[in-house]
Amino acid sequence: MGKDHWKLVAVTAAVTITLTKIAEVAWKKYVEQKDAITQQVSVKKMLKREYDDNLFREQLARNYAFLGEDGMEKLKNQYIVVVGAGGVGSWVVTMLIRSGCKKIRVIDFDQVSLSSLNRHSCATLEDVGASKVDCLKAHMEKIAPWCQIEAINSLWNKENGEELLLGGGKPTMVVDCIDNIDTKVDLLEFTYSNKIEVISSMGASTKSDPTRINVGDITITEEDPLARAVRRRLKIKGITTGINVVFSAEKPDPRKAKLLPLPDDEYSKGKVGELSALKDFRVRILPVLGTMPGIFGLTIATWILTKVSGYPMNPIEGKNRIKVYDGIYQSLAGQMTRIGMPDQRVPIALKEVGYIVEEVFRGKSPVSGFSTRLTLSKWDPKKPVSLQNVVVLTKEEQKEHEQRILNGKEALSDVYSQDVIDLVNQRFEEELYYSRYR
Repeated sequence: MGKDHWKLVAVTAAVTITLTKIAEVAWKKYVEQKDAITQQVSVKKMLKREYDDNLFREQLARNYAFLGEDGMEKLKNQYIVVVGAGGVGSWVVTMLIRSGCKKIRVIDFDQVSLSSLNRHSCATLEDVGASKVDCLKAHMEKIAPWCQIEAINSLWNKENGEELLLGGGKPTMVVDCIDNIDTKVDLLEFTYSNKIEVISSMGASTKSDPTRINVGDITITEEDPLARAVRRRLKIKGITTGINVVFSAEKPDPRKAKLLPLPDDEYSKGKVGELSALKDFRVRILPVLGTMPGIFGLTIATWILTKVSGYPMNPIEGKNRIKVYDGIYQSLAGQMTRIGMPDQRVPIALKEVGYIVEEVFRGKSPVSGFSTRLTLSKWDPKKPVSLQNVVVLTKEEQKEHEQRILNGKEALSDVYSQDVIDLVNQRFEEELYYSRYR
């Protein structure tokens, strides 16, 4: 009995000693972790306070070598607001901050999703579910402790727009990376009315050719359905120019990605209408090659860096499309001679050719849908040549149209299907409507 008693005492003592040691180790580990966290916070505070100009210059040495003292000083004095922190906006923010921007505000209401990791500039698996603006701020503070980064987790709209854009002072530049077309137009109207310089990202979805990226005024955009819709809505508001944009002039191709129908179960999730780029279009899924939003964002950031620093920059507007338009213009002039019009002067200006081709007929023939070897042709032989009576055709289609209709006296309904005739009439009606705002 006594022997068992002492065994119990020994076991109890051993357990007590073991538990005590475990508690000591756990406490020591807790204290170490707490000290490490405190030290990290202290380091962050110290970096924010003591990251002096010498460290800044060393980190940005290559930028100083490129942009010069005056250029970097101008960049440091910028206050830039980026609206939209997704695939395009995240790259804009990342590269502006990496390049020396010292004050930036980022506005977005959305969260990082698993599917956004193919194009976001810095988000990781651990960031999925976090707000995009907080994600950006957390990562950027590790890179640029000198930068004052203000993250606003909010949806920009007309009601709160003034506070979100002007609440921290008037920005020197606003970057529009919004996907929703209504909100995008409202933002561009706001910046235009308040005389704030803006650069806007157009559509990167379904695009894949980096050589087709353009920077310029919204009036020169082409092959971009989002840009076309934005441009038309701005015209209704009396804004026809003065909006800088980045867009892709890549032509569509049957072999390339297209907007995909949204599965029916997505409609039950609500607000699917915000995915639609064009009015009255069915909501679509946007296929995105992950590199393209990054290229758009890097293009915007580069444009800002060179512009605000005064670095020489001479964008090629429309990639010399004027030569293409001149050829299309001459095709109409040649046709007027061939069909024996008494007054062979072309009643359409050269500058209107791009509008007819890109705006009215979407850069392709309404007959075949082809976008190569394009010409202009008089449509209805009974009406004079005008913006509502010239159509975009391929060279082969123009020749047949002349032979059978303009010279051969066949009716439009004898040559074309009702679908083609309806489409052409629809384009003419659209032109008549939007011509009021040109």
